[in-house]
Amino acid sequence: MPEMILKSPDFADGQPIPSRHSLDGGNASPELVWDGIPEGTRSLALVVADPDAPDPAAPKQTFTHWVLYNLPARLDRLPRNARFEPGGDSGEEGLNDWKRPGWGGPKPPIGTHRYIFRLLALDTPLSFDRPPTREQLERAVSGHLLGEAQLVGTYAAEDVRPSR
Repeated sequence: MPEMILKSPDFADGQPIPSRHSLDGGNASPELVWDGIPEGTRSLALVVADPDAPDPAAPKQTFTHWVLYNLPARLDRLPRNARFEPGGDSGEEGLNDWKRPGWGGPKPPIGTHRYIFRLLALDTPLSFDRPPTREQLERAVSGHLLGEAQLVGTYAAEDVRPSR
């Protein structure tokens, strides 16, 4: 079985996320591309979270920036600045930690944070009464995971970012 791979033309694994994807810039979600989706996949989910909040030297929580689910298994990418219509057939959005759907780009208060993009291949579509949080989605995925890929980007608070 091929290994699932998640990449972005906007940044390499372990490298800085461009400011156009941050709350400092245009807040456009990055383009994502994947391959190696396992046979039998019926839907995909994507979670983007920062495990370094609020301070990488003393993290206290994992902050959720994006929750997507029921992405069609036939997809192999998300375009830059992806948008989703409620009830559409291209996927659905859960709630980020700002308590709203949609991409919420990086803007750490201090230090350099990691942003972990996790693509999940599932053997079933997911059903929720209301848009789920990351925690609710992760509970619903239990027992349905066929494969997973990860991409990590970084973003620095303005006080540690190089001068432009």
